[in-house]
Amino acid sequence: MTAIAFTGGGTGGHIYPALALIGVLREISDIDVFWIGHKSGMDRALVEGAGVRFYGIRAGKLRRYFSLRNVSDLFRTLWGVIGAWRVLARERPALLFSKGGFVSVPPVLAAALMKIPIHTHESDFSPGLATKINARFAACVWTAYEETARRFLRSLRGGIRYVGNPVRPAFFNAQPERGRAFLAAASGQAVEKGRAILMVLGGSQGAHEINNLVAACRDQLCRHFFVVHQTGAAASPAPAAMPGYFPIAYINDEMPDVLAAAALILGRSGAGTVWEAAAVGVPMVLVPLSGPGTRGDQVENAAYFTEKGAACTLLSPSADELYACIAELAGDAERRTAMAAAARQIGARNAARIIAQELARFAGGV
Repeated sequence: MTAIAFTGGGTGGHIYPALALIGVLREISDIDVFWIGHKSGMDRALVEGAGVRFYGIRAGKLRRYFSLRNVSDLFRTLWGVIGAWRVLARERPALLFSKGGFVSVPPVLAAALMKIPIHTHESDFSPGLATKINARFAACVWTAYEETARRFLRSLRGGIRYVGNPVRPAFFNAQPERGRAFLAAASGQAVEKGRAILMVLGGSQGAHEINNLVAACRDQLCRHFFVVHQTGAAASPAPAAMPGYFPIAYINDEMPDVLAAAALILGRSGAGTVWEAAAVGVPMVLVPLSGPGTRGDQVENAAYFTEKGAACTLLSPSADELYACIAELAGDAERRTAMAAAARQIGARNAARIIAQELARFAGGV
């Protein structure tokens, strides 16, 4: 049976888009798929949870700065290349699809040495270091943003294709009524159709800045919205529920319907957040992760969606600044409608289906 190898990991942002793509690929073809990821961490649980065969390898972290750990991580990367080679030699896939992250580099290097065709996708506005390395060996580089092509070497731009970011098909079929029903059952509170919902996305592990901001102005926010607060599993201490406020550690399968039920989303501007919100057509207030400890990708993502009229961006806001922005939007339904339309226009491209169809054709599975 024809097979396609997938690689990537380290964060959900590197895994969930590829799993969305795999879901479509399984719908349209009988191609076998397997995943090469980091032997420790979240990769295995997420991938195997989606019913995908997983092979773990070692991988060294890629750093843009000097560190003595770069030496030991170089050896981990070399071991990763050997491990990936063994998997690829046994499975003999028709191609390798990389979703980025430092763990993707060893499989890409191994595939290049074995003359296995490589495709890679970048979800952020500017490519990460792993994608920049992988792109040198790729037959095709898929990007979420049209402008991202200018961030690659000129010699590579001929193989770059703008497609958007893959999201689960469920986001294109989300039903607000199902989202409200879930929230009512989970919270034990009435969530009437006429009550606007503010969906706060604290991330899978918890975005402390956003959680703290919401805690500081929670009572005021509840004057305007029924506030659903995904705090993240690592949030401590967990906030208590109150009328009009429902904290929950994590929402998984119900998330598309819950987002569709929301009038406004507050969250970071990681690729998953902004593109899932765009797929369901909901306006956003974005507080990007910023500062010297980041490469600025969330700031760029937020700037793009704000420029297109789908979001408002707040950089390191105070609780008063956050509340003022959300209160203004709460009182301006016309503006929220325009922002929702702009978000829906960006998210209309079904990247998962476009890429899956191309990979299936390339591998001869359709």
